[in-house]
Amino acid sequence: RQRWRADGRALRKLPVHVGLVVTEEEPSYADMASLVVWCMAVGISYVSVYDHNGIFKRNNSRLMDEILKQQQELLGLDCSKYSMEFANHGKTGEVLNCQSTLKVLSPEDGKADIVKAAQNFCQLVAQQQRTHSDLDVNMLDNLLSSTHGFPDPDLVLKFGPVDSTLGFLPWHIRLTEIISLPSHLNISYEDFFSALHHYAACEQRWGK
Repeated sequence: RQRWRADGRALRKLPVHVGLVVTEEEPSYADMASLVVWCMAVGISYVSVYDHNGIFKRNNSRLMDEILKQQQELLGLDCSKYSMEFANHGKTGEVLNCQSTLKVLSPEDGKADIVKAAQNFCQLVAQQQRTHSDLDVNMLDNLLSSTHGFPDPDLVLKFGPVDSTLGFLPWHIRLTEIISLPSHLNISYEDFFSALHHYAACEQRWGK
């Protein structure tokens, strides 16, 4: 446990928001829970979990149970020093005694959310509460409900052979570093930390 905290402090930069994107057909609750708890342990503030079939989101209580179990097993008595807020649709579900915020997302939180935001903006224009010139990046960010209160992901860890994020937050990952890993099944902490180390060493030019 001390190593995890030290690892987080040792990195030149630590992502604030990490997206964990599974493109494999058989998601593992235990392995995803390990990844979430490791994110908490190294000091990452926001975590998004996504699979393109929405399995984790439909079974979020099962995922939460596994996270609670591993939180106790991996962090032990230190668990009280961590916080995990389980949030979906902008509402708080269960709040654990910890300091990270988790959202479980599915494809409906991607393109469908952008369409809904556009419809809401058009309605505001029709009601003369807004004009078309009011639409900018910040306005659209505020209209998107699936990631309300979340910063854009700094890092996406994509698991599986598919060379695509398969609809994960297409608006929010314009400047996101994406690192591909072969699988989330039986992933080790060393694989996870190696990806964080790779991110910390990246020079982001912001399109320049």
